[in-house]
Amino acid sequence: MRDCPDGISAQGIARKLETDLPRRTLQYRLKYLVDKRRLVSEGEKRWMKYRSPTTRSEHVAVIDGPQNEEEFDGHIPTSKRATAIQKYVRKPIHERKPVGYNRKFLDSYRPNVSAYLSKKEREYLQKIGAPATVEQPAGTYANQILSRRLIDLSWNSTRLEGNTYSLLDTRRLIAFGEEAKGKGRLEAQMILNHKDAIEFLVSSAEEIDFNRHTVLNLHALLANNLLAEPESAGRLRHIAVGIQKSTFHPLEVPQLIEECFDQILATTTAIRNPFEQSFFVMVRLPYLQPFDDVNKRVARLASNIPFIKSNLTPLSFIDVPTKNYTEAILGVYELNKVDLLKHVFIRAYERSASRYVAVRQSLGEPDPFRLAYRIALREIIGKVVRGQLARKPALKCVAEWSRKNIEANEREKFREVAESELLGLHAGNFARYQIKLSEFETSQEIWSGATY
Repeated sequence: MRDCPDGISAQGIARKLETDLPRRTLQYRLKYLVDKRRLVSEGEKRWMKYRSPTTRSEHVAVIDGPQNEEEFDGHIPTSKRATAIQKYVRKPIHERKPVGYNRKFLDSYRPNVSAYLSKKEREYLQKIGAPATVEQPAGTYANQILSRRLIDLSWNSTRLEGNTYSLLDTRRLIAFGEEAKGKGRLEAQMILNHKDAIEFLVSSAEEIDFNRHTVLNLHALLANNLLAEPESAGRLRHIAVGIQKSTFHPLEVPQLIEECFDQILATTTAIRNPFEQSFFVMVRLPYLQPFDDVNKRVARLASNIPFIKSNLTPLSFIDVPTKNYTEAILGVYELNKVDLLKHVFIRAYERSASRYVAVRQSLGEPDPFRLAYRIALREIIGKVVRGQLARKPALKCVAEWSRKNIEANEREKFREVAESELLGLHAGNFARYQIKLSEFETSQEIWSGATY
């Protein structure tokens, strides 16, 4: 079923079976599997298709997908306590103790008193993650490296869910909208959802926080077109869920889920250190499973909120082996121990920081004029592109807009900068102006055709 993400008919299943089954027997068995929620049926009569619940991220959360063809063989150093966690979660599932949600695990944490990361670890992460620049508005650094961040974080986060797109496939999909041949639409949707979610966080840097608006909308973007019930996107869970290959049973009572969700948000907001905030979210959101699915993806992107707001190096989960991440999450689920996940987090941030050092150095000091007028530039460039204006009408539009919206002493310089940005617009940077791919492509056709 996993090789048929869009479903397969009963006839198709019959052809794939190694033995012949009477048609009625096959139909009976399929109905049994649907009743037990081990399969999902869609359509009616001869158009009915069957698929695995996990092919569209329905009611069973999957914590280990197939190994990506570009999976890493890197080793993450661990402490004795982390190694003990690995040893336990590697036992066969029947040898591990069934456990439920432990509310005391959440209640016992006191923001700015309790700490998962030691003072030394927090100071180390701050040292490697802070750009050597003057204080800037929230989201400035994330905007500067947006195109690179879109690809890195989208690929690595989806890779941890078993997505088989390569890094090059991901780049082509995000930059040009080109789906990889031989891949399912589910995988492309997952990546494009990450792109939308990252752009939402970066473009709203001064407004996002650990509140319902941010986290629910983040889930809605990441879960778009992936859930069996579309209305579940951006909504807290009202159904029971299971965790594949785990003995952990999440909360089932909607009122308790909502109560714990609000407590997690309040606690995270109260934490002052951005790295402790980030790691706390990585631990807490997956453990609660507040949504029908896509919980870990929400946690990975939400863990970047403190870094976006503080202009720190983003966490892109570069070079994190799927196996290590999976075992670390299981350690939280079944043992309420964070040691292994902490090693994964620190290693991931180290690798992300080293990746973006070169990008940061190539950026130089930000232009204070562009920084001051970043919103105005986004607005006028978006207006020109969406209006599908040819070159001369575009320049006239910039001049008129500047006259109406920019102070006289800054107007001419703004116009020059805006014109320069328009001329420098290309497939690798249009996303920073919140322009759709279709809008950009049409605009480029007009400009390249010299339609004045």
